[in-house]
Amino acid sequence: MISLLRRNRDIRVVFGAQVVSFLGDWFTFVALAGLVEDVTGSPFLVSLVLVSMTIPGLFMSPIAGSFADRFDRRKILIVVSIIQACASLLLLLHSVVGIWVVFFALSIIAAFAAFVGPATSAAIPNLTENEDDLRRASALFGSTWGIMLAVGAALGGVFASVFGRDAAFIANAVSFVIAALLFASVRRPMQSERTKNASTRRVRPLADMKEAINIAKKDKIILALLCSKMTFAVGAGIVSQLAVLASTAFNTGDAGRGLLIGVRGIGSGLGPIIGARIVGRDMAKLLKVCGFAGLIFATCYLAAAFSPFIGMAAVFIALAHLSGGAQWTLSTLGLQIESPDEIRGRVIAGDMALVNTMIGITSILAGLTSEAIGVRYAIMVFSIAAAIASVIYLIATAGIRERLRNESLQQ
Repeated sequence: MISLLRRNRDIRVVFGAQVVSFLGDWFTFVALAGLVEDVTGSPFLVSLVLVSMTIPGLFMSPIAGSFADRFDRRKILIVVSIIQACASLLLLLHSVVGIWVVFFALSIIAAFAAFVGPATSAAIPNLTENEDDLRRASALFGSTWGIMLAVGAALGGVFASVFGRDAAFIANAVSFVIAALLFASVRRPMQSERTKNASTRRVRPLADMKEAINIAKKDKIILALLCSKMTFAVGAGIVSQLAVLASTAFNTGDAGRGLLIGVRGIGSGLGPIIGARIVGRDMAKLLKVCGFAGLIFATCYLAAAFSPFIGMAAVFIALAHLSGGAQWTLSTLGLQIESPDEIRGRVIAGDMALVNTMIGITSILAGLTSEAIGVRYAIMVFSIAAAIASVIYLIATAGIRERLRNESLQQ
């Protein structure tokens, strides 16, 4: 992956933009989780912080996917980053207009973030020279999210404690501006010539997404890849309760919140690299790893729920997200390989819409469950649900994996 960054300038630039943007995001998340809990004392409202970062993407995904396939992806990323920078500054108004502005600003940031995932993921195959470099790039970008989560959340907790939460919000706005400048310096086209010609057609969000759905119905591999992240998302709502777990179960403040949120990134950073090495070029193995990764994610969170001290919980959470990070990145890589460029943005947008919907729903339910029976038991409930979903996925995809293995043997 280091050699890819050294050889490919445009991948290096997009990577840099992602690094600074993710760093700012997790600075903000830790500060906001602590702010909402301190002001309201409600685990449910803390869960809404994560909901505000996911649900708006559902409503924007059809439009975002169409834009990624119709228009210049580089220009989309520049404009979106500038809008997100402005929205980040609205967080500074929480002490003036009330805590509601936090959810409003986060919703704007998340709504426009829906454009970033499809545009960058769909563009990566056009910025790499061959399939091996695409695999390296996919692992690199997948691990970047995790590494920046670890670094950003850990530093964010300390940063917010030392300099105040408003300083973290300003840092996030600056990160979006830097990202916009880096995206502007990309030289190579981020879409194929065919996609550029298609950009003259009118954007039709519903019709365009229907076209992507029809392709998924015809291609069972794409359908299986779209369903993969859903097993992770069934349990992912418990992530919204990590700040509550740190403060109520282990009696820590922003530093403890930053630890539990940050160790997710250690696992998420290593998971894509390990997953890519295990899978190689084998699509059948990719689907299998995605299924077992969801099962490991659920098991580790179940262990974290009843850990006697925060250090043990942190280890299990890191292991959970090692599996979650591998699953997330491998399923996206599969979609990048299987989906044609002219519709890749819509397929990836649909993937993000599905997973964000499930994460948003489970985050709300996790917050309500946490208030009703306590945070430890809430995590237990959703861990078991995620484990069941993973087993169902492995059973449902067994036929597809067998067909792929047979096709591989015949070649």
